[in-house]
Amino acid sequence: MAIKKIMCFCGSGLGTSFIMDMNIKKVLKKNNITGIEVEHSTIDDVAPGAADLFVCGSDLVANAQKAGLAIGLNNMVSMPELEEKLMKVLNENK
Repeated sequence: MAIKKIMCFCGSGLGTSFIMDMNIKKVLKKNNITGIEVEHSTIDDVAPGAADLFVCGSDLVANAQKAGLAIGLNNMVSMPELEEKLMKVLNENK
């Protein structure tokens, strides 16, 4: 299943999820990947069908996995960690 929508989320849907949103867009641009919508939200919006891939802190990944494919980040502002995990999932789901 190709990834067409990514939802970043945190507890409040403000700071951390917005940073992850911006960083995902940077990774996609760096790797010349287009056609993927990226949005940030709160944990309350995580539900099956809300996105093809959920990205969050590792402490919330269990919640995301109930809704679908998910990446949990140990350091939510680490570009290397994000790029490694995101590209692995995108390459596995072409």
